[in-house]
Amino acid sequence: MSLSCWASLSPQLSSELHARSKNVGGIAKVQELITKTGISSTITSPLASLQTGNWVKLICGASFEDVADIRNLSLVYTLAGVDCIDCAAEASVVNAVNDGIEAAQAILPIRRPWVMISVNDGEDLHFRKAEFDPDDCPPDCSRPCENVCPADAIFSSSGKAGPSKGVLAERCYGCGRCLPICPYDNIRAMTYVRDVAATAELIQRDEVDAIEIHTSGRQAESFQELWNGLGDSIHKLRLVAVSLPDLGDLTIPAMDSMYATMKTNLHCLNLWQLDGRPMSGDIGRGATREAIKFALHLASLEEKPKGFLQLAGGTNAHTVEGLKKERLFQTTTISNDSKGEKVLLDSPETSHALISGVAFGGYARKIVGRVLSSLQSDYSYAHLEDHPDHLLRALKESLALVGTVKCYNAN
Repeated sequence: MSLSCWASLSPQLSSELHARSKNVGGIAKVQELITKTGISSTITSPLASLQTGNWVKLICGASFEDVADIRNLSLVYTLAGVDCIDCAAEASVVNAVNDGIEAAQAILPIRRPWVMISVNDGEDLHFRKAEFDPDDCPPDCSRPCENVCPADAIFSSSGKAGPSKGVLAERCYGCGRCLPICPYDNIRAMTYVRDVAATAELIQRDEVDAIEIHTSGRQAESFQELWNGLGDSIHKLRLVAVSLPDLGDLTIPAMDSMYATMKTNLHCLNLWQLDGRPMSGDIGRGATREAIKFALHLASLEEKPKGFLQLAGGTNAHTVEGLKKERLFQTTTISNDSKGEKVLLDSPETSHALISGVAFGGYARKIVGRVLSSLQSDYSYAHLEDHPDHLLRALKESLALVGTVKCYNAN
């Protein structure tokens, strides 16, 4: 372009060209960080990750349906190298996850994570929404519910979410922290069960790789009804996961019962999600203890049903540290020492790690959510890759978490 032509450009066009040039430079920094961290050369297939104990799953939330945030979260954590992205069993949400994955792959060719949808066989904390009539709130209420909500799902007329008041249903994921804090006891929890026929239809679309069934472990008939209702759609899957709480001495009998229900029609991998302290990873360091305790109990048992074991519920940046303390991180066998006590040993000869990996939910969303909130404040609902400075910040946050399990190059 000649100098005369350049000089004739309008200020608006010059500004657009400058912005595009800045974006290209910003994306280059993102690519450089991924290359420097060694993600592309470090990450393996999801199956290999399960076997070696460095499987990482992002939990978007079984009830979280903010597609703009889900799309950007999926973009960031795909670039960070997660093996699986778990989301609500809604077509729009699945589309958002896949769109985020494709956006990440457009930035840099990277292994595609599996897409998982979550369903439930009965009443479950992960499948509920807070609800209240804002007209019942006194004008002078201090609104502690707004401050305690980790999803920014409760807002007043002066809130950033808009002119309305109340609960933004698509953002509420059912943590329940607002329920006991309302000084007028106005907030209710509305529970629901995902429709099994709609779930089977969603799986048949070939955009889903895995399913996770949330269960209390005490409803054998309900679990069987859900499993049978999924029918032949199960044959489309690469992985079936069951998420259950620690039931103490009843845990293994419950797992045995569910595995007996599944095994005749199970033609893929299966995984048990050990749900320690649900939806609490963002609260603090100690939230992860229950999941680690649950994992230690099951890992030490010689007799348990087939399937990989993965931690969830309260997981955060301290989870791997806790696993290492108990010698559970990427450990493959248990044997007895000279005193007859069980000892965890590393052995490359066994088929896979005792604990296959970790799922991160509330904490993973929180650390990247800070950047997404800033993005929304500055640019409304935008694609994160269109703002590389924000993307770079979000990627650094996600790498700090995923890297605890994946052991990326820290230099």
